[in-house]
Amino acid sequence: MTASADIRLSALIRDKATELGFDLCGIARVRKLSECKEVLTKWCAEGLNDKMTYLIRDPDKRADPGILFPGAKSMIVTGLNYYTDKRQKHLYVPLISIYALGKDYHDLITARLEKLLTYVKSFVPDAEGRAFCDDAPVLEKPWAVEAGLGWRGKHSIVINDTIGSFFFIGVLILNIELDYDKHVEGDKCGNCRACIDSCPTGAINIDRTIDARRCIANLTIGNRGPVPEEIIPYMGRMVYSCDICQDVCPWNKNAKPHNVAEFMIVDELADMTKEEWLSLDNAKFDTLFKGTPVERVKFDRFKRNIEAISKNLK
Repeated sequence: MTASADIRLSALIRDKATELGFDLCGIARVRKLSECKEVLTKWCAEGLNDKMTYLIRDPDKRADPGILFPGAKSMIVTGLNYYTDKRQKHLYVPLISIYALGKDYHDLITARLEKLLTYVKSFVPDAEGRAFCDDAPVLEKPWAVEAGLGWRGKHSIVINDTIGSFFFIGVLILNIELDYDKHVEGDKCGNCRACIDSCPTGAINIDRTIDARRCIANLTIGNRGPVPEEIIPYMGRMVYSCDICQDVCPWNKNAKPHNVAEFMIVDELADMTKEEWLSLDNAKFDTLFKGTPVERVKFDRFKRNIEAISKNLK
């Protein structure tokens, strides 16, 4: 394609992404993220990845999309808002992170990206691509920065100056050249330390990395063993992931609720009382969480989390 064709198709792609319901869309040129590989390798070497040993494997593939998808030239990076003010109704009940209150986002976002790929192929029949959403060795956050979606906050999450940080990232890798967005340089966090100071377990490091050994999100999801006793008093009511560092971020002060029907909390979950939570059994778990992110931890680990924080429920 000519340069003018690249620009035209790229503009059409951004418009189509909006039509498909994405709140953000940027395009980055494929390159090796060597600097990210170094950070990841050092982070794992220091044991900050906790028991997530899969992050140690294939660091070259994580840093270079061309290994994961030979012929890769462009990264289309999308953001889908999941913020909501419709949450669990009762006080003193176990809490689930807002991203997991509705249906699982993985398949929904991948399906939209596949539609975007089909759209691209209608203009360039030889175009090939692969869609990913938190399900492959792709450094999604750095690519979001490369594509101009935002900057890495001090809590390591990407922040967009329009919609904040409550958004899922999806990536479509293509084998064609496009017109590329300018990557975000620096950040707009300034001297703010709200996320660092508000993390109850001190899991946020000053270098924009997370100590997964102390992170409530990891300890309630990735951790297969018992929840560390010394962490439990600081978990509050969280039983699946954690929103604290994002809730206190000034960039989320004016966050707008999403309009994705699949992400809406169902009444049965919103209305659950403390007594119902504490008596949760496997059958009820399946009814409430089938097809949601929570389903991934299975009943036994979820019940373990509830029992761990039960003493925090006043």
